[in-house]
Amino acid sequence: MIKSNIRKKILDLRKKNKKILKVDLDSVIKILENEKIKGKKVGGYYPVNFEIDDLKLLEDLRKKNFDISLPVIKKNNQMDFYKWSKTEPLIINKFGIPEPVAKKIIYPDILLVPLVAYDLKLNMLGYGGGFYDRYIDKISKIKNIFTIGLAYSFQKITKVPINSFDKKLNCIVTEKEILV
Repeated sequence: MIKSNIRKKILDLRKKNKKILKVDLDSVIKILENEKIKGKKVGGYYPVNFEIDDLKLLEDLRKKNFDISLPVIKKNNQMDFYKWSKTEPLIINKFGIPEPVAKKIIYPDILLVPLVAYDLKLNMLGYGGGFYDRYIDKISKIKNIFTIGLAYSFQKITKVPINSFDKKLNCIVTEKEILV
């Protein structure tokens, strides 16, 4: 199946199943402890399109003295992460995604990635712009980054079609399992 067909099928499923399933985001904190992740800079996302809501997790991490950041989309399908807290304003970008107004760039140690689909080999499928693949490639040249995909179990497919630009994740968390 081609990527665009997979996206449509999974996004339709996600819309139909909204708010039914909950992912235990406390398991993300346990993963960070088990993997002995020392970095305290987290790149999260503002959930749209029925993605897993990571905002409570980001707030819990902030209370544990993590620096929280959200992505800002740039030209040429690039993105960077900027410091953010829930008390700071957001603006809506051209894709309808809230972004921080603040302009303090953060290079995350931990990156939370919203997934459209995934497979057991930790391959991910996003919306098709390659934003996260490019960002992971860019940041991994600067520092180590631990990537955590967030999805529902029904978003799992047998095999994500991949190419040379696609990046694997370090782990994926769903309401049923943690893949490492």
